[in-house]
Amino acid sequence: MARLGNVFAPRDRVYFELFEEAGQNVLKASDLLDKLLATYPDSKGLEEDIVVCEHEGDRITHDIISRLNHTFVTPIDREDIQKLSAELDDVLDLTNSAARACALFGVTEPTTPMTQLIEILVKCTAEIEEVLPKLSKHDYPSLMETSRSIRQLEKDADGIFRSALSRLFKDAAVDAKELLREKEVLENLEHAIDRCERVAATLANLAVKHG
Repeated sequence: MARLGNVFAPRDRVYFELFEEAGQNVLKASDLLDKLLATYPDSKGLEEDIVVCEHEGDRITHDIISRLNHTFVTPIDREDIQKLSAELDDVLDLTNSAARACALFGVTEPTTPMTQLIEILVKCTAEIEEVLPKLSKHDYPSLMETSRSIRQLEKDADGIFRSALSRLFKDAAVDAKELLREKEVLENLEHAIDRCERVAATLANLAVKHG
């Protein structure tokens, strides 16, 4: 006997397509942030490009919520669609916040911890972008594998963040302006990576629920 989930599977695949768009968008934004800091002070226009990504993310989220309000049957549970959409949007918002903090506090070049966290953020968003198309294909082992990988990357990022923060507060040579500048940027990057881990956890939960 066919599983009920297959018997009543809806034809509407737009949610999956929107999630894939969102995954591409968060990866693009993190790549732009990487380029922004790597090319300082000659990074004119990149901050605006990240803002464009944020606006595109808002558009995707709005499309998802609007469709939910007008759709009775959804391919996965409504609360899971809302959760995944919000988490992807959070990654984007925090990536943009890191870019704005760099401009606001006058970062002239990234510190080693900033560079390390950005590298991890790009890796996380690349994995998210790669795995989201597999949700519609019911490739649940890949969702679980990606979840484990991003969870480890988040742990690595947490260690880098804690070590950098400890140095900032313990080093008497670090003045208040430097401390504030680095702390703000590092926190936004660490929070963005944390939201990537939440996306991965949601995908893992979907794999358990539907696998």
